[in-house]
Amino acid sequence: MDKLVSLQTFIRVVEDGSFAAAARKIGQSRSQVNRAVAALEDDLGVQLLNRTTRQVSVTPSGQAYYQRAKGILADLGEAEESIRESRETPSGDIRINAPMSFGTLHLGPALVDFAGLYPDIRVELALNDHFIDPVADGFDMTVRISRPSETLALIDHEIIPIKRVLCASPDFIHTHGEPDDIRALTTLPCLHYGNLPSGASWKMTGPDGPVAVQVNGVFCCNNAEVLRDAALAGLGIAEIPTFIAGPELQTGRLVTILCDYTPPELFLYLLYPPSRQLSSRIRLLVDFMHERFGGQPRWDLVQ
Repeated sequence: MDKLVSLQTFIRVVEDGSFAAAARKIGQSRSQVNRAVAALEDDLGVQLLNRTTRQVSVTPSGQAYYQRAKGILADLGEAEESIRESRETPSGDIRINAPMSFGTLHLGPALVDFAGLYPDIRVELALNDHFIDPVADGFDMTVRISRPSETLALIDHEIIPIKRVLCASPDFIHTHGEPDDIRALTTLPCLHYGNLPSGASWKMTGPDGPVAVQVNGVFCCNNAEVLRDAALAGLGIAEIPTFIAGPELQTGRLVTILCDYTPPELFLYLLYPPSRQLSSRIRLLVDFMHERFGGQPRWDLVQ
């Protein structure tokens, strides 16, 4: 019996929990389904399923084989789809997850343009700042701003470094003076990302190497756009990505301080399962992201 058919049959039996239910789903007799699974077991020399008169259960070997077989068939489906797509106008769905601020300020408008270029590709964008599992949550691509992932189960595709700066409003500096020592952050009002109202530790690299400062946190939020607005209102010093504070830095509504100290570098990168890279939709989106955001970011203030 054809190995591919046997694999598909075995997966059906595992997911339906019985030979009879699998047979009904695939339009074969129960004996045909049983023979397909038995042929796999004979070929492998192991028992994949425990059979009783009332139910079917998966053996440990069967469970491991099921997981691998399902992945193989998924990869095969992606490969077939890729070949079909190469001969056709790009179409289909792309589900994308991205962080809230970058999504609203930059990615959303970019994806509007992408959708205009490829009207047969349906884009679904979900924005949140929570860590998600791209595979388990069913996303084709995840856009992240952090240190690149080290998981071997996913491909990470770096686009650009993300710069962060220490900044404050001119009014704040006029009132408090411009600090010339990193230790000033322990007493000056600071605005920080997170939920620690008593303060937070900011890690940076300065002229003498890495340094950590327990800042005087007077306002905190888990959204950097709110921190930017608080800095504009003169509430304190903030550590903000330039993709959020860029326009205010360029117009002088915010100014950088302690420029010899830099926060750890983050990256804008794409994360997706290995099988997705075969999809022409994903390749088009990766190329588009490089073209749109690669090189010198438009939001960065040249200093």
